[in-house]
Amino acid sequence: MEALLTAPASDYSPEMVALNKPEITDEADWIARAQRSDARAFESLYRMHVDKVYGLCLRMTGNVAEAEDCTQDAFIQAWNKLDRFRGDSAFATWLHRIAVNAVLGRMRKSKRETERIQVATEMPSSPLSAADTGELRDLSDAVDRLPQGARHVFVLYAVYGYSHDEAGKMLGIAPGTSKAQLHRARRLLAQQLENEGFEA
Repeated sequence: MEALLTAPASDYSPEMVALNKPEITDEADWIARAQRSDARAFESLYRMHVDKVYGLCLRMTGNVAEAEDCTQDAFIQAWNKLDRFRGDSAFATWLHRIAVNAVLGRMRKSKRETERIQVATEMPSSPLSAADTGELRDLSDAVDRLPQGARHVFVLYAVYGYSHDEAGKMLGIAPGTSKAQLHRARRLLAQQLENEGFEA
């Protein structure tokens, strides 16, 4: 388990994850086995979900190193809390909630939010495939530059498809606040892209 959770950053790439995904797709069976302390079953769950959890952490933090740490934290917490998973929601949703909490916990420990944003904007943007266009790269950079609250809601609502109620529960805010932050995110994104020469 320790080796799995301390995998090098390259293991988070979609190509590596795809190569290591188990062929068995009965997720419920893997969950049941993992809840009986079967580390190999949990490894299968890890391989199924690590790419999306890492992607969520990366979008929320805007920082590759922080995203890797948050992903590792999330799966350690998931392993420790697996007996609490009752299947009331999808396993992916349960994992995403843990990942969001890992990101928010790490941010609370940061000295100052402005320092974290400065580091994030100085980091190279996340790698995109050759098929991705410059417009998508510009949009990704613009999302990374959003203020924390607006970025988190935009990622959960617009990128991952959670409702305002779900996003609010994950972030510890009211649904109305989530809607306001989404409106703010869209307005700031439109301003950023317009300043860079894109039509609103």
